[in-house]
Amino acid sequence: MGDLNGNLQSMYNNDSKIHVIILSGFPDLQHFRVFFFTIFLFIYLFIVFGNGLILLLILLEPSLQLPMYFFIGTLSCIEICYTAVTIPKILADLMAENKKTSFVGCLLQAYFLHVLGVAECYILTLMAYDRYLAICKPLRYSTIMTTGLFIKLVLVCLLWSLNCPVFEMILISRLPFCGPNQIENVFCDFPPLIDLACSDTRLLKMVESSFSSVNMLNFLCVVLSYLKIMFDVLKIKSKEGRQKAFSTCGTHLIVVVLFFGSIGFMYIRIAKSYSLDYNRAVGLTFAVFIPLTNPVIYGLRNQEIKKSCKKFLSCSRSTYS
Repeated sequence: MGDLNGNLQSMYNNDSKIHVIILSGFPDLQHFRVFFFTIFLFIYLFIVFGNGLILLLILLEPSLQLPMYFFIGTLSCIEICYTAVTIPKILADLMAENKKTSFVGCLLQAYFLHVLGVAECYILTLMAYDRYLAICKPLRYSTIMTTGLFIKLVLVCLLWSLNCPVFEMILISRLPFCGPNQIENVFCDFPPLIDLACSDTRLLKMVESSFSSVNMLNFLCVVLSYLKIMFDVLKIKSKEGRQKAFSTCGTHLIVVVLFFGSIGFMYIRIAKSYSLDYNRAVGLTFAVFIPLTNPVIYGLRNQEIKKSCKKFLSCSRSTYS
């Protein structure tokens, strides 16, 4: 991290005059900052505990050690890391008078937000492919989707995610920043940083849109996978078989709709001019409330995880009683 910080500082244009970025947060709600601090702290602890419990159950319970649950565990790990990038800073800013962060720190936060966001896009796409194989090619599923293939797919996904925002980060770090230094949001992101530059950034915005559009192609892949799954499920004669297939995909589909739907709102926010409160609300939803859905949905809707959780909690109580 120290080397990356140093490299970013060396890349930072010498003509730039801005060394500090101010995050506006919610200035109209400062009188309620203790209340919101408590709420966000509770949400953060719930996200960490819920996703951590899911990850622990998958690692310890033999019945959950299948590629389908390995993907869920990977998603839980990403959500823990994602919220660690955003929520602690939001909590600190809620109680601080001056919501300042260094330019390099802001750029690093935006980088890791994009890394983890892209990783989640691809993990959700891989989960759709996993469900496609399980339902549409059940006889070949165990031979195709092995643990070895899972590891290779996740490694490729993570490596691509780490490299995907690097080009944008380098371009932004070389922009001249000599004007306002306030971002009207609760966290740092590439588009608002680009807007602070005092030069023509149309080309960079086109690059940002291009990268975003490429990542959104994942949603098209997910839709195509589920259309094929839906057609195959409707061919199943047994009503119980159809219900089981839809139940298997239902939890994942809810997460996909919420995640990509929130990204869609982020694109609308970038493309059009809305109120600052709208921008902050969308940013808060994407940074806080979307990660909250993973433990809630998988914990409440997935029957195997619910059974394993009850078994784990009952064993824990018997151990300490």
